Amino acid sequence: MAARLFQRSKNAMQSGTARAGEWVLEFESSARRRPDPLMGWSGGTDTQTQVTLTFDTLEQAKGYAERYGIDYHLVPPSERKLRLQSYADNFK
Repeated sequence: MAARLFQRSKNAMQSGTARAGEWVLEFESSARRRPDPLMGWSGGTDTQTQVTLTFDTLEQAKGYAERYGIDYHLVPPSERKLRLQSYADNFK
């Protein structure tokens, strides 16, 4: 069982930062995804990919994965690039 461990980023559709600092443990699919013959949607038989676990800190997430023998790879959090400018800079 392999998993991906990452920090949730801010939602682009809203200005709030709720749940932005959470760490998420997502299981990776062990089976290949295939298209459904009737609808054409991609799907698979691996139900483990539907499970996502959230933690407050990175240490809690790592501890959980190590306690249950889950192989994980850590995706480092991306740094937010904030560009501050004044309204008058739009007309230079």
